[in-house]
Amino acid sequence: MTHTHTHAPRRALLAAAFALALASGGAGAASAAEAAPAPPSPYAQSPYAQSPYAQSPYAQSPYVLRLDGAGECTFPMKKQIADRPWALQRLLLDELWAQTKGKDKNGAGVRVAVIDTGVDRANPQLSAALDTGAGKDFVDPKGGDGTTDTIGHGTKVAGLIAARPQEGTGFVGLAPDATIIPIRQNDGQGKGNALSLAQAIDHAVAKGAQVINISQDTDAQLSADSELGKAVQKAVAANIVVVASAGNDGTSGEKRKTYPAAFPGVLAVGASDRNNERAVFSQPGDFIGVAAPGVDMVSTVPGFGQCIDNGTSFSAPYVAGVAALLRAKHADWSAQQIVWQIQNTAERAVNGRDDYVGWGVVDPVRALSHDQQAPKAPVPDPGPPPATAPEAAALRLTETAQEREERFGTYALGIGAVLIAVIAGTATVVRDSRNRRRRLQ
Repeated sequence: MTHTHTHAPRRALLAAAFALALASGGAGAASAAEAAPAPPSPYAQSPYAQSPYAQSPYAQSPYVLRLDGAGECTFPMKKQIADRPWALQRLLLDELWAQTKGKDKNGAGVRVAVIDTGVDRANPQLSAALDTGAGKDFVDPKGGDGTTDTIGHGTKVAGLIAARPQEGTGFVGLAPDATIIPIRQNDGQGKGNALSLAQAIDHAVAKGAQVINISQDTDAQLSADSELGKAVQKAVAANIVVVASAGNDGTSGEKRKTYPAAFPGVLAVGASDRNNERAVFSQPGDFIGVAAPGVDMVSTVPGFGQCIDNGTSFSAPYVAGVAALLRAKHADWSAQQIVWQIQNTAERAVNGRDDYVGWGVVDPVRALSHDQQAPKAPVPDPGPPPATAPEAAALRLTETAQEREERFGTYALGIGAVLIAVIAGTATVVRDSRNRRRRLQ
């Protein structure tokens, strides 16, 4: 699938940036993950620019899908990250899991297909989560069950959805009882393309996926009639919640569509930071459905342990985990209703949606607790009521009874005052007249 803006100067910059990351910070990032839970985010440049894919010779090929993660982790890790990650600290997990952790009323785990670089089966937090019988490898010519992950990207994605609790770490997936269908379709070296992604989606549908997570993208303008477009529509028509990352080329702020996220029926997920604002690298556009944490994200790596990474690759599975919980709790809801519920309960920064975080930042607890009614399509908030217009004073051509009484009272007071003055004046005249008469006598 093509990457339409892979011009030579930009490729050179990306390769140089990745070389610098290897020279100055690649190993450091891993050791920091072992020693401390929150190393600084690589905001100076796009996570894609730091990924192994950026230096791949396949990056110039048409119709190549790029992974939406920074790819800075090494594995296996010697130590686990003990602390609860920030993206989980903000959740009341007991309330989130009050009714389900990803199993339906029959005790079956919701089936989530992770179409990625494979999902490692050796990490103990994931070994019990995988349905390897349903997995498939589209990269290795010899085939396989999708549990080979030489990059670690798919293992991190799967961990955010369904990693089981483990002693020694505060990290756990949002739906720790869900079942992962591991599908290896991209090797991080550019071999993942539109055709193989379409085939992987068809495989997920055939294996009974209820949620599909796709943490890769291209900005090639693909039509609904393309092979990938048709595969996505088949999945949507099969009542599957399809979640896809928006991409990491948003540093410039330029709005453009990426695929498969922009296909109709797909829940496109951007990345948010700790302040619930768009992460600087997250791709904006009119196709964004919601945003979810994508900065300093802790998740599982092949072999053992966890590491910290950045990208919309890790925002999408956060949402896919919420979708899995909703599918387990509300088996009667359609895939469209699941998407509406996630959008309706997201934390909004504006009254409606925008091109940066969509309908808002996903709120898993609210999605699972404000669910008494079947959801409807999201609409903008009504906002504060408009101010009441001032009313003009009534124009009266006649006086009121009160005004008449006040007028009569004024007259009475005036007349009384005049009478008093007259009487007083008359009395004074009479007195003076009598006094003069007495003096004359």
